[in-house]
Formats: sequence, C-alpha cells, structure tokens
Amino acid sequence: MPDLSHGDNAAAVNSLRSAVMRLSRRLKHQRVDESLSPTEMSVLGTLARCGSATPGELARKEHVQPPSMTRIVALLEAKGLVRLEPHPEDRRQKVVTQTETAEAMLEESRRKRNAWLANLAADLDDDEWAKLRAAAPVLEKLAHL
Repeated sequence: MPDLSHGDNAAAVNSLRSAVMRLSRRLKHQRVDESLSPTEMSVLGTLARCGSATPGELARKEHVQPPSMTRIVALLEAKGLVRLEPHPEDRRQKVVTQTETAEAMLEESRRKRNAWLANLAADLDDDEWAKLRAAAPVLEKLAHL
C-alpha cells in the first residue's frame, strides 16, 4: 500500500476521489430513462456486464441486502426490463435475465453518456488525451477491485 503520509500520494488520492465523484454525479444526469433509479440502472449494467444471475448474486455484486434486491428485481420485471427464469440446477431459485428492451435502453444510455463525455473532453490537447488513454485502464481496474 502506498504511503499516504507522503504529501504527493495523499494529494493524488484526494484529487482522484473528488474528481471521480464530481464526474460521476454529472454523468448520472445524462440518463435516458428518468423513471429508473440509479440503483436500478446499476443492476441492469451488472446484468449486461456479467450475464444472468440469481437475486442473491446480484445483491452481492451490488452490495445491497437480498430483500432489497428482491424489490429491485420485482420493479425491473414490472417495467419489462428483466425476466425471471427457473434456475437450471436449483428449482427453488430464479435467474434474472435482462430483456431486449433493457439492452436497447442501456445501449442508448451508453451512447448518450459517451457523447456527453466526448463533448466535454473535446477541449483536451494531445498530451491530455494521451494521459487520459493511459489512465483509463487504471481507473477501470480501481472500479472493479
């Protein structure tokens, strides 16, 4: 673990935290469907990234309690964005799968957010773009640790 008592490391961590939080808040405002909560969108994103899962697996991935995930899945199912199917090995469980409607909505959401972010980054110079390209994999790694 890096020494956070070192001024440069502590300043970098503080700057990263602040910038990521501000950028995240701004990106959340670029939603396609305002009727979905950020948590519902996150669950759909997890299903898109990881594939079908049980509500328990989704709860662990999303860091919420299983009863909360059961409610979220029920809301998404009522909106036609997921379907529940029998678990292939354990008939007591269900598997949550996103629908084509959800896939299309997520794709439109990604397109809108990417366009917004690209527009925001249009003023970066070549050196800043090179730094951004180099930092992107590191930020991706941090996001999934």
